[in-house]
Amino acid sequence: MHILLSNDDGYLAPGLKILADCLSRHAKVSVVVPDRNRSAASNSLTLQRPIRAQIAENGFTKVDGTPTDCVHLAITGLFKNDLPNMVISGPNDGPNMGDDVLYSGTVAAATEGRHLGLPAIAVSMSSYEPEHYESACRAVDALLLQMEHSMLPADSILNVNVPDLPWEQIKGFKATRLGARHKSAGVIEQHDPRGIPIYWVGPPGNEQDAGEGTDFHAVRNGYVSVTPLQIDLTRYDSLPKLTEWLNTL
Repeated sequence: MHILLSNDDGYLAPGLKILADCLSRHAKVSVVVPDRNRSAASNSLTLQRPIRAQIAENGFTKVDGTPTDCVHLAITGLFKNDLPNMVISGPNDGPNMGDDVLYSGTVAAATEGRHLGLPAIAVSMSSYEPEHYESACRAVDALLLQMEHSMLPADSILNVNVPDLPWEQIKGFKATRLGARHKSAGVIEQHDPRGIPIYWVGPPGNEQDAGEGTDFHAVRNGYVSVTPLQIDLTRYDSLPKLTEWLNTL
């Protein structure tokens, strides 16, 4: 197996080498990641300028672009003669649950792998300052071993969120759905040294839909949350009513 490993926290992210070393026990691993933190880049592609890739001092390939750029470049350019079998993105510093997946560069890197025909896993830690990356490695280990017996379809994206706990304290795995947050807090206004207003995006909203069966609930109760994601955003149950509404035009 040839695994493409990417992330959105950049080539110096502390958990990246830990996961790369772990994956190397299973497969050939190619690491292609942004040259700096690109959290919340979502699925953006760089279209107005060329992107550059170079080997960093730690041996990883760093790209002056987004997480989606990294995966797109790797699969359609860098490794087109030695295509990866799957894409793994992470481990992210901080969770990607509920509404987070719409903004997440970690999930976006996995999504691009799926767009290009490969099964993909996005892995995130529940803490923004994780202490137990090894638990994420163990979780991915277990999923890869399961795949040896039953491979994921190429249209699959697994969104995995791991409690920041020692592996021995994690209770197991839960298949979950995405929860939801309250709306995010407002922007934070400050002023630059010239007195001109500047704005920071505020923190995400608190958990709203976070009951049993959701990713929030699983992680909060010490389980690894595994949520299957799909790309098709069509709201099929609304099509008949929309058709009826449009017929009145």
